[in-house]
Amino acid sequence: MTTPPRFSDTAPSRGETANPGSPLRESPAPGSPLRESPAPGSPLRETDVLVIGGGQAGISAAHHLLRLGAVPADDLAHAATPPSRPHGTPTARRHELIGPARRVILLDAEDGPGGAWRHRWPSLTMATVNRIADLPDMPLRDIPPQTPAREAVPAYFAEFEQRRALPIERPVRVLRVENEDPHAGTDSPLLVRVARPDGTPLPTIRTRALINATGTWTRPHVPFVPGIHSFRGRQMRTVDYRGPEELRGRRVAVVDAGISATGFLAELSAAGVDTVWYTRRTPVFRDGPFEPEVQGRAAVARVEQRIARGLPPESVVSVTGLRWTPELRAARDRGALQRRPMPTNIVPEGLVEADGTVTPVDVILWATGFRAALDHLAPLHLRTPGGGIRMDGTQVAADPRIHLVGYGPSASTIGANRAGRRAVRTLLRHLRQGDEQREDDPALPPTVDTLHEVPG
Repeated sequence: MTTPPRFSDTAPSRGETANPGSPLRESPAPGSPLRESPAPGSPLRETDVLVIGGGQAGISAAHHLLRLGAVPADDLAHAATPPSRPHGTPTARRHELIGPARRVILLDAEDGPGGAWRHRWPSLTMATVNRIADLPDMPLRDIPPQTPAREAVPAYFAEFEQRRALPIERPVRVLRVENEDPHAGTDSPLLVRVARPDGTPLPTIRTRALINATGTWTRPHVPFVPGIHSFRGRQMRTVDYRGPEELRGRRVAVVDAGISATGFLAELSAAGVDTVWYTRRTPVFRDGPFEPEVQGRAAVARVEQRIARGLPPESVVSVTGLRWTPELRAARDRGALQRRPMPTNIVPEGLVEADGTVTPVDVILWATGFRAALDHLAPLHLRTPGGGIRMDGTQVAADPRIHLVGYGPSASTIGANRAGRRAVRTLLRHLRQGDEQREDDPALPPTVDTLHEVPG
């Protein structure tokens, strides 16, 4: 019987922060929009739209929902009259597009704002981080370059949430999403089972539509290499990395050619750590700044073509290439960017090269990317035989109730904001069309407004 690879146990899980000393763990200040979820035993919660995830894609979608007139579900449920839409106001004009005020619930598994940025390694600073796109209508102000990204970016997200009064409920884990009526197909409301991080169940949510923005951080990917289970040293993933200090005096094999991998090579070699670099294909470096409207559009188009065919998305950097930075040039000059082909095998003491020789290493750092965190959607059977989910923009092609933001081309910070806006507008149109169809055909399944019991 084989044993699984031994990975570092320092990686934080959802709901657990990597920087426990951060002030973001403290209770929200008075007036904060963050709110507690209802206690177990409360009545079934009903909403029109549920947003899962509080990273950049999730809070962007939440912002656009509220901007287009959506109202927190609990607030609307307790209101004596629905929110008014004065004639001639922007909200009134939007009514023709999206219909009546929609109820929304916003959930996040984290303890506070910031999404996966809360868990970035301490040595990743604003000087070395990849480009961070601005949140809607709130540019990121200048931040001292040496500020850790895991402090600066969550603080930026927190300010955005507070200014926009986003009623995000934390920490809440989504366990699974399923059809209430399996025979109604995509006309059925969705039942969403949720719990606290400790497993304490929370009231089930019934929703007509779903925007999923759960990202990838909780699903680091490690490819299979023969002998991976036999390695006696330490195996780490990107989520386990905390900086060069704990790796001094060891020989580290860094695997893959993405932004994280090359950043690790630059940082480790600058700290005097002995490194070797393995990649599946020859990395492509380019000079000049990254221009989102040029390289970004080409990358997004290529990834969109894949997911439109139901194939797993590839990373944007695999299309755009790697930009030369001062840190990478210095790493090249130190000899840290001498790439080797992937090992053919792993043995207890190290890696087997293509020519059969063994390179002894103490640590294997797998910077081999992530997979979308979509296990909670498995009961809906969205995946194609190709392994991906066939998409039409942000919408699941086979299920107009569900939009995935932060999936495929919108996994980057640049794409996340656009995806959030696009998903919201498309989804609200879909809800209005559904209302109109029900008015014309009373035989269609009822909406959540007319249902009051949830199956066990």
